[in-house]
Amino acid sequence: MPLPMIESSATRVFDILTLNVRPSQKSNALACKRQGEWITFSSDEFCNQVDKVSLGLLKMGVEAGDRIAIVSDGRPEWNIIDFGIQQVGGVSVPIYPTLTLEDFEYIFHEAEVKFVFVGDGSLFRKLIDVVATAPTVEEMFTFDTVKSAKHWSSVTALAQDADLGLLQKRKSAINSEDLLSIIYTSGTTGNPKGVMLTHRNLLSNVEEGCKLIAFPHEARALSFLPLNHVFERMVQYVYLKSGISIYYAESVATIAENLKEVQPTVLSTVPRLLEKVYDKIIAKGYEQPRIARNIFLWALELGLQFDPAHDKGWWYNTQLNLARKLVFSKWKDALGGKLEMIVAGAAATPPRIARVFWAADIPVCEGYGLTETSPVISFNRLFPQPQVRIGTVGLVIDGVEVKLADDGEILVKGPNVMKGYYLKPELTAEVISSDGWFHTGDIGEWIDGKFLKITDRKKEMFKTSAGKYVAPQAVESTLKESFFIEQAVVVGDGQKYAAALIVPSFDALKEFCRVENITYTSDAEILKNDKVKTKLRAEVEVANRDLPPYERIKKYHLLPQAFSVENGELTPTLKPKRRIIQTKYAAEIKGLFEG
Repeated sequence: MPLPMIESSATRVFDILTLNVRPSQKSNALACKRQGEWITFSSDEFCNQVDKVSLGLLKMGVEAGDRIAIVSDGRPEWNIIDFGIQQVGGVSVPIYPTLTLEDFEYIFHEAEVKFVFVGDGSLFRKLIDVVATAPTVEEMFTFDTVKSAKHWSSVTALAQDADLGLLQKRKSAINSEDLLSIIYTSGTTGNPKGVMLTHRNLLSNVEEGCKLIAFPHEARALSFLPLNHVFERMVQYVYLKSGISIYYAESVATIAENLKEVQPTVLSTVPRLLEKVYDKIIAKGYEQPRIARNIFLWALELGLQFDPAHDKGWWYNTQLNLARKLVFSKWKDALGGKLEMIVAGAAATPPRIARVFWAADIPVCEGYGLTETSPVISFNRLFPQPQVRIGTVGLVIDGVEVKLADDGEILVKGPNVMKGYYLKPELTAEVISSDGWFHTGDIGEWIDGKFLKITDRKKEMFKTSAGKYVAPQAVESTLKESFFIEQAVVVGDGQKYAAALIVPSFDALKEFCRVENITYTSDAEILKNDKVKTKLRAEVEVANRDLPPYERIKKYHLLPQAFSVENGELTPTLKPKRRIIQTKYAAEIKGLFEG
């Protein structure tokens, strides 16, 4: 059973340190792997380092309200700097390491960033020219030791003879409505917008999050999502308040190894990574000898029928228990063996993924929110008892109100709604009405009267020449239910029908070719093979059966290369940048509507 929470009267996010983290006396509050060894930070070490950063920043002349950027992958130093900035009344500006130089330049200038903390040498070299031309940036520090760069320890070194009284005075002057962070949304078009979040905004979400992720203090979390995304950042505040140890994965490439080493109780992820795990497991299942493969496919079929909201009866449950022993237990072992919850957000989780993980006794709890809502609005929950509807984003969290506008747009009101967009009052007024309702831009509906389901982005819906509205996200999700389709972007604004750009799952195609005795040459060449084209056409037709006639994909173009963040086609949270994709593939799209 979960341990009772330490009572907290936190009014500022950094109060979590004194009220929860330090009293927990954990030996492994934070951990990371360096030179092949796991290094831990105790509760006291963590809190002491935070205080040293705060004292150093004061010595460096940081005033309340000064903006300080953090550009790094997740690691203990990220948290230390974050809390160090908070305690002196500074405003953190966390930035995705993958953003373009133009975006960095824009943010540094608009936010008038005073100091910059970066993770490693590659980021230092990437930003050195941008920092040199940013008029307000005084210094850049690195977490790794980098030649010609100032190490972040030079900040903590200043704490030796610092004024502790000044730090206490600065902390006491901070209140819940003060600005905590400016988070620049990656966006799919235009310049990024700075979302202003207060201590109260984040704490309101943290308090609710502790009820939703209620594991004992000996629990561990594996973290691999970027901390500059408010979803992972808020979840980490929940972990710290709840006494859950945070272990940082070395990289996305090492997640499989790190899962076995850490044996986490909980992890948060984006659905895209779950899809990759699922696809690898499926591919390995198909590689098994015939009898083992048949057992695997039988278990998989059972998993695809699973529904946590409905008991499917004695016979199904008996089979499922056997499938868990023979097949699904190996899935759980591959994820560390102790995983009790996967928190999924930032995009829609394909129902097939959720069902199979639930069947494997690994609950996937999907939530919904935006940077502007700190971020959580709704969540499928395990505690105090399971309340889950697969295909929805769960129940609205306590303290937050949600209503649907006449056109289906989701409107939100509550303590989690942002203060506004930095230096953009006109844009703020466009999304927050005079009576306090935030317009999310997402279209939704209620399932069973209380579970929220997202159907599409308001601005992404398009109308065919027949006057029918198409919700591209919903169609894309249906297409991606196929094991053979990895990515899809639906197009057809003003056209007679809907069409799509499709990136096949090349791992699935390799296995298909092996079974069909087709020589696999390259990703591009295999798409010309008649059997492969017939197979993919069949998969699209299966998806079309679940769509209304006006949303069915009449034509599609197969792409030999996946959309990526690096190519500018996806946001850092892996959402498609539709305008960029449509511009890049304008000729291919034009061909879909000719003739």
